[in-house]
Amino acid sequence: MARIIIVYGLVAGLIIIAGIIGTIVLRGDEPHGSVWLGYLIMLLGMSAVFIGVKQHRDRHNGGVIKFLPALGVGLGIALFASLAYVLVWEVYLAVTDYAFMDQYIAAELDARRAEGLSGQAYRDLEAQMREMAVAYQSPLFRLPMTFAEIFPVGLLVSIVSAVLLRNSRFMPVRARA
Repeated sequence: MARIIIVYGLVAGLIIIAGIIGTIVLRGDEPHGSVWLGYLIMLLGMSAVFIGVKQHRDRHNGGVIKFLPALGVGLGIALFASLAYVLVWEVYLAVTDYAFMDQYIAAELDARRAEGLSGQAYRDLEAQMREMAVAYQSPLFRLPMTFAEIFPVGLLVSIVSAVLLRNSRFMPVRARA
């Protein structure tokens, strides 16, 4: 089981990391634009959770698995992938001299100004975002925040995978010829 968790956790992590890096490279000077694309990439990568749970069910449990063991395998894969994501994000921040938050704040403030936000409301938003930037400098704030971006996706995929794969008639083991 540990091998499946590590292998599929790495697969999920690599898919997510490659997708996120790809969007950063392709978007150029606005690398942090599409939240939906980011979560779509995470969902695609976390599909390795389903594959890993099915592999464990079919190869190690004779095509049968209960909900909690399936959930455990899925969460292990999701945890491993999420930790890989956090680690690579920290490397990305270090390589870019921690410029992300300044870029994010500038883009968010520009977008709000374009929507018509001005005056005291704009200054309040700017102050709030500057406070967040100060907090983001601390790894004790940043690491759990980064983990919380991705792990809920893995949790959701783990639950769905466990619910579906506990039924041995769902995608049953194929007989080998």
